[in-house]
Amino acid sequence: MQRRMFMAFAASVAAFALLGGAAEAQKVLKIGASAPKTGPLGGGAAVTHWPNVKLWVEEVNGRGGIRIGDQQYKIELVEYDDQTNPEVAIQNIQRLATVDKVDFIVTPYSTGINVATAPMISQHGFPHITTSAATDGIEEFAKRWPNSFWMLGTATQLAKGAVDSLVKLRDKGDIGNKVALVNVTDAFGMELVGAAKPALSEAGFEIVYEASFPLGTQDLAPIISAAKAAAPDAFIAFSYPGETFALTEQAQIQGLDVGAFYVGVGTAFPSFAERFGKAAEGILGIGGVNIDDPKVKDYMDRHKAVTSQSPDFWASATTYAGLQVLEQAIEKAGTKDRAAVIQAIKDNTFDTVIGQVKFNNNINPNVWTVGQWRDGNFVAVAADGMEISQEPVRKQGWE
Repeated sequence: MQRRMFMAFAASVAAFALLGGAAEAQKVLKIGASAPKTGPLGGGAAVTHWPNVKLWVEEVNGRGGIRIGDQQYKIELVEYDDQTNPEVAIQNIQRLATVDKVDFIVTPYSTGINVATAPMISQHGFPHITTSAATDGIEEFAKRWPNSFWMLGTATQLAKGAVDSLVKLRDKGDIGNKVALVNVTDAFGMELVGAAKPALSEAGFEIVYEASFPLGTQDLAPIISAAKAAAPDAFIAFSYPGETFALTEQAQIQGLDVGAFYVGVGTAFPSFAERFGKAAEGILGIGGVNIDDPKVKDYMDRHKAVTSQSPDFWASATTYAGLQVLEQAIEKAGTKDRAAVIQAIKDNTFDTVIGQVKFNNNINPNVWTVGQWRDGNFVAVAADGMEISQEPVRKQGWE
């Protein structure tokens, strides 16, 4: 009887140990995410932001989780729609921090919403690795919010890339000096046009038409009509996806005959090439990637396999790279302490799908700036500190 009781007790202890081991293996790291699912930027976030969050969470959990010390932590994602509304985004961050009590957050989406939420993110001490914000304020912001890190480049870098591409085309005799310049009237568009105008002037270009439009504008036919009347050699629009598609459609309908046609966010989307077909060939736009890089190609293949959609050819890879930085920094810090993770981001170099990332005063200096649709791919034709795929060429009509 005593022997049987002892064996039963030993079995119970063993079972409890096994259950305890299983519990240890299932530790959870709560990650918060707030970005548009609706509103004017919902479509852009559905291409660039949310699929990469899904890919990262699935891949991290698939390999057992994030290692902190000698423990593996599976990611539990808590996500909200900010409705493309900065006020809602701020409320979401507050809720994630105080109600959901997440351990970390991933970046919001877009320049304006990242800047709007930065004070709240800083207040709660989260590392803030932005991957869809392009602004000349990043040096000031990095000092004001030392928890923030900026991966996508400055407005000046991106605008200068566009101007440099026009210079290359002009030097080859492909275009003349006349430029039509338009922009969306939010932080992104106004900063880029503010950087582009002096760069165009310095490079000897003449702005023959200039206009702006609110975010979400649907009828852009008058913009293209007026630009066409000015007879430019090149057209530049610093636009978000909805306006990028609308401007391109109107340029095709109205036959805006320019040797360089450049549009903003959304040009790098696979759906852009699907929508415009052969007419997309030669269109320039913000971003681009080096498709000859094996890391980029492998990332794009994995993205398609897991999310059933292709990534865009610009900020998608940077968004995933930012998540890799967060993961690696947590593991290097060996703790969930946010201050220690922020310091790890400052101190270390990270191996990502866009190459080695090392922040200089919280800023990633190496970025792709301009892409061009060539044979079904949106390839990098201008960059700072990154390899490009090809040189820009003249656009050959809309047929």
